[in-house]
Amino acid sequence: MHQALMTDLYELTMLAGYLREGMHQQPAAFDLYFREAPYHGSYAVFAGLQPALEYLSNLAFTDADLRYLAGLGLFSREFLDFLKEFRFHGRVTAPREGEVVFPGEPLLSVEGTLAEAQFVETTLLNIINFQTLVATKAARLTLAARGGQVIEFGLRRAQGPDGGLSVARAAAVGGVRSTSNVLAGRRFDLPVKGTHAHSWVMAFPDELSAFRAYAECFPDSSVLLVDTYDTLTSGLPNSLTVARELRAAGHELLGIRLDSGDLAYLSREARRMFDDAGFADVRIVASNELDEHVIDSIRNEGGRIDIYGVGTRLATCAGPGGGALGGVYKLVEYAGQPRMKVTSDPAKSTLPGCKRVLRVIDDNNHFVMDVLDLREGTGEAFSPGQVAYDPANSQRHKAIPLNCSIVDCRAVVMEQGRILHPAPSLEAMADYCADQLQRMPDGSLRLVNPHIYKVGISERLLKLKEQLTTHLE
Repeated sequence: MHQALMTDLYELTMLAGYLREGMHQQPAAFDLYFREAPYHGSYAVFAGLQPALEYLSNLAFTDADLRYLAGLGLFSREFLDFLKEFRFHGRVTAPREGEVVFPGEPLLSVEGTLAEAQFVETTLLNIINFQTLVATKAARLTLAARGGQVIEFGLRRAQGPDGGLSVARAAAVGGVRSTSNVLAGRRFDLPVKGTHAHSWVMAFPDELSAFRAYAECFPDSSVLLVDTYDTLTSGLPNSLTVARELRAAGHELLGIRLDSGDLAYLSREARRMFDDAGFADVRIVASNELDEHVIDSIRNEGGRIDIYGVGTRLATCAGPGGGALGGVYKLVEYAGQPRMKVTSDPAKSTLPGCKRVLRVIDDNNHFVMDVLDLREGTGEAFSPGQVAYDPANSQRHKAIPLNCSIVDCRAVVMEQGRILHPAPSLEAMADYCADQLQRMPDGSLRLVNPHIYKVGISERLLKLKEQLTTHLE
């Protein structure tokens, strides 16, 4: 559970300032979005909505929180009394978890009083940034596996205990549907998977004794780690011996795990040896610093791996363009008026007003582009035949084909501080994500130099942006 004090100090100092200036009850709206797709890709997978909504619905300062803040010597008694009754009573608009999302478009839109909508910035960014980044990494791993299974093995390398739980949850949204993390398995109803460590083998007089002991403990679920000494001359022959002994006793060896060496070559050899011996159903598991690029290389080289255990590079979101999702949280409306940040760096300017995220879909049910339109405004709602403009250069524009349909990617998920619908299962989120990814344009899912998905803005949003830019200049 996220606590009220899990925030940056400046959220509290701004809140105190808004209260002193009498601004805290004015209506305000903020958009949470990211500027660049992670991993030099073209998309992200949205995750973290349910934890974010649970944080908002439970937000409250305890007596211990207030005593601590009083001890800082920064805040007035009036402000501390205000915090005692502080709750989130606002509205949140968001996509479904597992939705494919793109740079520049709002993920969460948060509306409420200025005090409510401003204060929750840090925690919402903490939740959404990390879980969306993990879900995106998981989707890339799953796509690279091309039908192979991926297991989350990252707890020991995760960013602390809470990070380990968040990784397991978000990875499931992106398609990595099982974990080695037992607490995550219980909390999120995920299948838990695992084998044994090299230390198990080393603790016995020899490798064969270790394998036999493990198989006796788990005769119907044994996966044997075969690279403690030598994979080809020791681990695989000994695991085959145990496979024969299990079968003779009415059981079957479930699998073997490779954790070092040339995984493409070793997996081919393992598959040949087990197939020749009549054990075609034995699964081959691989681990050892895997990521989507390594998995893709193994597949391209004819590797015969069934299951990929991915730890460090999933749990830490490692890789070029990874590490962190640069999500930001910007004011777009205050006191009923649109707001816009104009800066010397055009990439950091913002789009004003409360918006809809519209997805253009062709007659083959594939995504064409997204369009940001004002939620309310003059003129008819955006529709096929109208023009979408590049938000960075209005000279680049495109008319939406008449044979396309347009859907709103988001819905109101919280009203008056209450969650409107129960969360679907992680399995349902993963299924939804897989379906959405298959509807992406050709080339968008490539690991290297992908097709960049377009996000445009409507004419009326463009006019509002130009009007405010002129006024602010």
